[in-house]
Amino acid sequence: MELVSIIIPYFKKREYITATLNSVLKQTYKNFEILIIYDDQEKEDLKFLKKLIRQDKRISLIINKKSIGAGLSRNNGIQKSKGKFISFIDADDLWKKNKLELQVQFMKNKNYLISHTNYEVIDKEHNILSHRIAKNFNNVDDLLKSCDIGLSSVIVKKEILKKECLFASLKTKEDFVLWLKILKKDIRIGGLQKNLMYWRKLDNSLSSSVLQKIKDGYCVYNKFMKFNLLKSVYFLFLLGFNSLFK
Repeated sequence: MELVSIIIPYFKKREYITATLNSVLKQTYKNFEILIIYDDQEKEDLKFLKKLIRQDKRISLIINKKSIGAGLSRNNGIQKSKGKFISFIDADDLWKKNKLELQVQFMKNKNYLISHTNYEVIDKEHNILSHRIAKNFNNVDDLLKSCDIGLSSVIVKKEILKKECLFASLKTKEDFVLWLKILKKDIRIGGLQKNLMYWRKLDNSLSSSVLQKIKDGYCVYNKFMKFNLLKSVYFLFLLGFNSLFK
């Protein structure tokens, strides 16, 4: 049973982190380590987190010297991880108990280096708002028009996360950049069509900021995909249009 490194960036999610951790600790797949990357300069939740992680020796706390954002915090965790597989979960999301077991087996059976799963969108009170279906992505064109991969559902083999293939320094869409980079390397992304996690939609989250999404979405296409102005705006329009139907 290979070691899975689970990376959780943390910034002011005290209300949710206990449930998130419990959903990881209850996994049927037991060979894992948890790396919490503390990214809050104010340090107001640090004492609480230090007490929380005492419940299991598999949990480590990494404290950023300064706030660097979720993407670069995950890169920090990747660098310090020991697992053959890397899995991501945000500090307010939840996993179903057989998530790791089923997904690692799926990747082995299908020979995938990276995979994602179906998931359910929930609100603050855990009411289910919608369902998302995991698709197979075979090339970069399959994903360009819509980021249809739930970050907290992803497992990836560490071997493909090299210096040029990590999370971008963006406030949102940092994961979108990584998935596109991976596809550009002709690495397929497998979709496991089982509901194995819950993504919590919060009104005050960065991912809900329309202006920030527009700014970062343009950056995805112009800076990272090297598209010209018109092509970047065209794909940004498609990205926004498709997000309306999720």
